[in-house]
Amino acid sequence: MRKINTTLIEQKVYETALKACVNITPACKEALLKARDVETGEAAKFALQTLINNSETAIKEHMPVCQDTGMAVVYLEIGQEVFLEGKPLAEAVNEGVKRAYADGYFRKSVCDPITRKNTGDNTPAVIHSEIVAGDKICVTFMPKGFGSENMSRLFMLKPAQGIESAIEAIVETVKLAGSRPCPPVYVGVGIGGTFDTCAWLAKKALMREVGEPSANPTVAEIEKIALHRINNLDIGCQGFHGKTTALGVACETAPTHIAGLPVAVNIQCHCVRCVREVL
Repeated sequence: MRKINTTLIEQKVYETALKACVNITPACKEALLKARDVETGEAAKFALQTLINNSETAIKEHMPVCQDTGMAVVYLEIGQEVFLEGKPLAEAVNEGVKRAYADGYFRKSVCDPITRKNTGDNTPAVIHSEIVAGDKICVTFMPKGFGSENMSRLFMLKPAQGIESAIEAIVETVKLAGSRPCPPVYVGVGIGGTFDTCAWLAKKALMREVGEPSANPTVAEIEKIALHRINNLDIGCQGFHGKTTALGVACETAPTHIAGLPVAVNIQCHCVRCVREVL
């Protein structure tokens, strides 16, 4: 049994938050470069180059790559051979977020849903945890902006509609979003489980590297078909039309009830920010 004090988790959340709000992922940068190189439309090509320049300036100046530093989404994979000691886990995570958003001069965007009063420190974070094998803790930090989050949708489809209806739901979500989520987008999809499970699966899918296909060949084919149809929508970078409306589609699945086919589509903008580190 390995003992880990939650102050170490707090510090890791702090460190990953500082990195994530400033850096897009290397895979996202690579996808933007590829999109720029294949684009033929002058406006879309210019827009893609601007996004690339912005990501480089953010690193150089150590400034947020997007002014919306989002809600803090923290995913903890906790080894079952780990014994946690110290302050409560949620308290440690939130303290790490609070410190990072203060020290990084990141925008604080969290408020009460009724009064709209800002909490002032970007907490509480959205915390997901899972018990896994081993004696380590994997901390994944993803700041989720709401320009893209607001474009997300959930469908409770009928099983008889088949998987084609799920693909149509994915494409329809991106089509209706248009230029509002700052495309080219990254599309997270959850299929199966329950109403709440499929929404989490869609969020979890966004934590995969852009361009990394599902290990399940059937699911990978769904991702491929959906991406092809989305990029044929001609929305393009920032709505300037073009070949790349989405950088990728990532789908996670879970068994569901015989009477249901839940599908959640969680949209991420071009600014894919996700840092994963292990304790």
